[in-house]
Amino acid sequence: MDDMAKLAQMPRAPLLVLLLMLGVGAAVAVPEYREAPHFTNSAAARCPPPLPATDADAACSPHAAVHVAMTLDAPYLRGTMAAVLSVLRHASCPESVHFHFLASSSSSPEAAAAVRELRDTAAVAAPEYCGANFTAYFTPGFWASRALSEAAFAGRRACYFNTGVMVLDLPRWRRAGYTAQIEEWMELQRRVRIYELGSLPPFLLVFAGRIAAVDHRWNQHGLGGDNYRGLCRGLHAGAVSLLHWSGKGKPWDRLDAGKPCPLDAVWAKYDLLRPAAAIETS
Repeated sequence: MDDMAKLAQMPRAPLLVLLLMLGVGAAVAVPEYREAPHFTNSAAARCPPPLPATDADAACSPHAAVHVAMTLDAPYLRGTMAAVLSVLRHASCPESVHFHFLASSSSSPEAAAAVRELRDTAAVAAPEYCGANFTAYFTPGFWASRALSEAAFAGRRACYFNTGVMVLDLPRWRRAGYTAQIEEWMELQRRVRIYELGSLPPFLLVFAGRIAAVDHRWNQHGLGGDNYRGLCRGLHAGAVSLLHWSGKGKPWDRLDAGKPCPLDAVWAKYDLLRPAAAIETS
């Protein structure tokens, strides 16, 4: 993850790296975790000053090279802990990374994790996949309505991208009012069902064909396995900078069950769960 280290050294205005780790809400006992090592900025790297430990305004501090936002869900807490450890371990400026955790009393299933930098023309950057067919994300009624389907993607080459790995330019996002645009599609969904499969479709409706594309190495997704048969999946062709266990299968569940996929051993290196602790789900 050498490029992740470069990301943490970027001198430009703070970027928000969004790692969506949503899961179905459930009553889950809080497990016990080992304490992670203390990470400090590299003397060889040109890091901004470390964030003050008592700075109440650290969430918006210009000294944070990268802001990382993660949705926090109890069943996925173990994965969140491992992801944080991985980011800090591979960043040259770990003291200049600020984490934001978002929690809700109810969550919708969707998965997610980091990319490199924004271009000057987009509020969102992510790996995109123009060869993928995303028609299944929308209902037949949506595609049958020209007023919806043609108007939604008119004038742009709409390509699939995975919302689990996004970089957001927040000032540009706010100026364009993208939150309101996403909410408009969600409100329409409440009245007339136009899409399937969680939170991704409204993002596709607003951003498909309008994002800054980054290298696929920043989202080696699908490692959760085949959603229908639970089969293990390997890496995509090419270089890898970020592993994303999207899909139904999570590495900690497979490891605990004694049925891991080959790449789950990589994730296990960052698992902070105390060996004697068990996760009890009621």
